[in-house]
Amino acid sequence: MSRPPILTLPACARAYRLKTERGAFAVCDARPPSAEPRATALLVPGFTGSKEDFNALLEPLAQAGFRVVSVDGRGQYESEGPADETAYGLDELAADVHAQAAALGDGPVHLLGHSLGGLITRAAVLRDASPFRSLTIMSSGPAAVSAEQQARTKLLIDALSTRDKEAVWQAMRAMDAENAADAGTPPALDEFLHRRWIGTEAAQLIGTGRQLISEPDRVAELAAVALPKHVVSGAVDYAWPVPLMDEMAERLSARRTVIEGAEHSPNAERPKETAAALAAFWSRH
Repeated sequence: MSRPPILTLPACARAYRLKTERGAFAVCDARPPSAEPRATALLVPGFTGSKEDFNALLEPLAQAGFRVVSVDGRGQYESEGPADETAYGLDELAADVHAQAAALGDGPVHLLGHSLGGLITRAAVLRDASPFRSLTIMSSGPAAVSAEQQARTKLLIDALSTRDKEAVWQAMRAMDAENAADAGTPPALDEFLHRRWIGTEAAQLIGTGRQLISEPDRVAELAAVALPKHVVSGAVDYAWPVPLMDEMAERLSARRTVIEGAEHSPNAERPKETAAALAAFWSRH
């Protein structure tokens, strides 16, 4: 579960509901303080995540001249969604991304997907690449997650299918305590993580979890799309091994950036370095 390093939005950003032809989505929208944006970027979070996972990127990217909009997908934290697992297939989520990009009203946007968001944004580009200037795949691989993560995700799906979210949360917290995974978590962050978990629709977690364990390799399809591509990851990743992302970047003829000192969430773990890499790539396209 991603852990935003900051929860308060910078002065250059505001939170609101973005109205689209496919419904309203909760977003955080950051803009350059004193000039028109060079371009706009749309940031799509991962499994069990939310728009707040990108909070630490907003100010440095706005200072670099970009409008940056992070979004909660349907059924994710502060965006409403149906209690129907079929509503969370990649085709539906990709269509939402297209609607979000159109509603921003800034023409082609730079598109970024983190983890599960990488699979969603890939599906959006394969659906139609014309609304996008570039695609950045962050901490996401060519197909389903690793075997170990598949097993963990299946356990979570089974738990959510038979128990309420609060009971599942308490069970996860007990496991974290045994593994010391929650050591030193500030109370405000702990409260936010709980609120986000409870706010996310169970059907969204189940439906997108199934996508993570069953996604086929679509790299060849994506490579055929004439769009600038960027593969970003930490130096270590538990969901998709880093060598697998190296190979994917080669197959895509993509720019490759490894953020030293980061793992699965370089956007949260090394935001300064991640923002610099993103700004450099977007500035070229």
